[in-house]
Amino acid sequence: MEIPTLLLPDAVDFPSFEFELPIGKIPQYTPLVVPPSDVRAPEGVVPRTTNNAAASTGQTPAGINQVNIPVVNVKLPVPESEILITAGTTAVISVAATLTATAAFKWVVKILKPILKTLWKKISGSKNRKT
Repeated sequence: MEIPTLLLPDAVDFPSFEFELPIGKIPQYTPLVVPPSDVRAPEGVVPRTTNNAAASTGQTPAGINQVNIPVVNVKLPVPESEILITAGTTAVISVAATLTATAAFKWVVKILKPILKTLWKKISGSKNRKT
């Protein structure tokens, strides 16, 4: 039994390429000075008052109640009941509207599908007879 041989053409000689090394540009930026955490105002300087006085004194803003979780001793902020009722009502109404619209759409599709199919067959059948 003879082993088959395959004659391949000679390899093409391609010229060698020389690539230049990439040069990276060093990023330039103005340094940001961060003061240490224990910086205090010098004596005689009067601090400015801000609008966020409630946040700086540790009080909660108006409209938010604190609920204490006894197991982990964490105070959790909870909005007023009017806000919770409004958000809950909006969520319930939007879900109910979506489910109702979906059911109505499925019902309309179930009713109209055979009618439209019959019309399509009649229209396409009349076109086929003309040609």
